[in-house]
Amino acid sequence: MSDNTVLLHRILKASPEKIYRAFTEALAIASWLPPYGFLCTVHQMDVQTGGSYSMSFQNFSTGNSHSFGGDYISIEPNEFLKYTNKFDDPNLPGEMTTSVWLRKTFAGTEIKITQEGIPKAIPLEMCYLGWQESLEKLAKLVEPQIQDT
Repeated sequence: MSDNTVLLHRILKASPEKIYRAFTEALAIASWLPPYGFLCTVHQMDVQTGGSYSMSFQNFSTGNSHSFGGDYISIEPNEFLKYTNKFDDPNLPGEMTTSVWLRKTFAGTEIKITQEGIPKAIPLEMCYLGWQESLEKLAKLVEPQIQDT
């Protein structure tokens, strides 16, 4: 972690196509992106370069929520996503940029994530911890190979 940036890296036992779907389908992202103890509502999601999204996270314990959204800057299906994140709360000013790289490997898919411009009001360690929890949930979504009967 450096100043206002978190870097994450994982190998997941799933294809790049499956992981990409988890980032680009509203129902999927709502299931894994919020850290433990939070629920996610995707209000709108137009996954294309120049498209936008908006969603909110609700703290299940308190019922409080915060909303955010952004724009998709660059998309290369199954390989790369770059999008902005901006909180609706004026106490969390600025715009973050998240970049996600997916690369097929012998073991599955290497995923690298960089989130830059994190507001000073958010401790980097909490942001990093939240991402670790989210990636754990992502693995539990994409790694199982469940066949339809």
